[in-house]
Amino acid sequence: MRKRIGAIGLIFILLILAACTQDENGSAEEKQEEMITSVQTDKVKEGDLTRERTFQARIEPAQMTPIMVEQPLKVDTLEVKTGDKVEKNDKVAELTYSGNVQSVEAPEAGEVIQIQAAEGENIDPEEPFMLIADTDEWKVKGNASESMLQHLHMDDEVTVTIRGEEKKATITNMDRVPDDTGLYPVTATFEAEDASFALGSVAKISVNETVESDKLLVPTEAIVETDGESFIFVVTDEEKVEQRAVSVNAMQSEQTAVEGDIKAEEEIVITGQSGLEDGQSVEVVKGE
Repeated sequence: MRKRIGAIGLIFILLILAACTQDENGSAEEKQEEMITSVQTDKVKEGDLTRERTFQARIEPAQMTPIMVEQPLKVDTLEVKTGDKVEKNDKVAELTYSGNVQSVEAPEAGEVIQIQAAEGENIDPEEPFMLIADTDEWKVKGNASESMLQHLHMDDEVTVTIRGEEKKATITNMDRVPDDTGLYPVTATFEAEDASFALGSVAKISVNETVESDKLLVPTEAIVETDGESFIFVVTDEEKVEQRAVSVNAMQSEQTAVEGDIKAEEEIVITGQSGLEDGQSVEVVKGE
């Protein structure tokens, strides 16, 4: 009798332990199902996919006025130095010849960017004694290839980069005849505003070439490729993700033109896709 009671008690304990184990396993599965992944997102955009093409150039003031001296006069006194601003008719120097003193005045307002001779030196009459420039407006001159020329037009706006500073410039001249190097001279102008530049500084002219027109655009980092297929994760209003297949039309380093079951302004995952699955809950966080 005691043995029978003991056996029944043991079975009862085992049943309780099994139920507890099932409860624990169920809780673990629920926790796994409730796991939330942190992601960063961006919007699907609609427009043209472009790529940047560049060519080298140099800059100079849009207007430079030389001061010429017809005789090899000697510089007696300099009233200005390079970098000084002058007004029209300001005295800039005194020159001497056979004991006679001649004053030199600025023919135009601007900045003195070059002085040929110092005090006590003779002037070479075949070269400008001084150069006065309008440094408010600058020209950038470069040589474009034939393929680059196809993407340029008169009055187009281009981006000019000088020592890391970007300026918007307007194309004012394009030669249709190549120079000795086989390239085509191109000139654009821009306003200096508060910036200061040096004559002859190296510049880069950038032009955007359209690769695809009127396409859905996504950040390239949003594209996930598996087994030869491309897809993205779209964040729903329920803060879950939907895995959607897309076809890549053209890919650039930052943006990619795609086709698929997506539309403009939908929110898509750009970081945190690793291990992400269709239907999984996510938390959208801001990037650094």
